[in-house]
Amino acid sequence: MNGRTTRTLAVALSLTAALAISGCSGDAEPKMAVSGAFMPQPVNDKMAGGFMVIKNGSETADKLTGITSALSDDLQIHETKDQKMQQVQSMDVPANGELRLERGGNHIMFMGLKSTPKIGDKVTVELRFEKAGPVKVELDVKDRTYNAQAPSTAGNAH
Repeated sequence: MNGRTTRTLAVALSLTAALAISGCSGDAEPKMAVSGAFMPQPVNDKMAGGFMVIKNGSETADKLTGITSALSDDLQIHETKDQKMQQVQSMDVPANGELRLERGGNHIMFMGLKSTPKIGDKVTVELRFEKAGPVKVELDVKDRTYNAQAPSTAGNAH
């Protein structure tokens, strides 16, 4: 082999390896989808809750690690255990599974609101994950008594 053939072969092998690696890493990153996102209209500007279903459509488990929003500088992830609410640093989003953030259970909390959203408004949040890229979500502000009918996890639920 001459020098030119060797260089051409080296470039071809490098490109093949790069494509193979990028293809593998692309499949490994979790793919998050959010449905049913809402916020009951807050009573005052002290706090509000956020609810949604986060679906992981990949073979890789992940964790919800944070939330940001222009509505508040202090957003927290809360879990409910034994009817007690407590702040946690993250929540698992299982591979090919979902994380349900719902009334009476796990949820996000907005502390110290900068304004008080009204019914019909939309509140934008950005969800942060350990592995997946950030996901922007709009929460519909609903009546204070609104409670989404969670879709069944059996069959072809969406």
